[in-house]
Amino acid sequence: MRGTHLVREARKRAGLTQAELAARAGTTQSAVARIESGGVSPSLEHLSKLVRAAGFDIDVRLVPYDDHDLSMALRNRTLTPEQRLDNMLAFQRFADAGREAMLAAKAAEKRERTPAP
Repeated sequence: MRGTHLVREARKRAGLTQAELAARAGTTQSAVARIESGGVSPSLEHLSKLVRAAGFDIDVRLVPYDDHDLSMALRNRTLTPEQRLDNMLAFQRFADAGREAMLAAKAAEKRERTPAP
């Protein structure tokens, strides 16, 4: 999520107008509007200040980089359309089988919990 979206989302969740958020944060309504529209890219410190003024906080943390999606996209580019379709259909069969297994397990669990007449 981009910083512009964070500010807008926090403001809307708090039920505030741009002017109300600006007053709480000690800035102007036009500054908030520029941030929300993507006209400016505020620093993390400024984003945090605006989000806190709406009653929320931003939790920033470092996590290991995961390039799995990119790797899969690059791999898929090397496949023919037929191969991509085959992969998609195989995944659909796999997902369907998983759903059927879950439904069967839930039904069996329900039968086990239901007392015999």
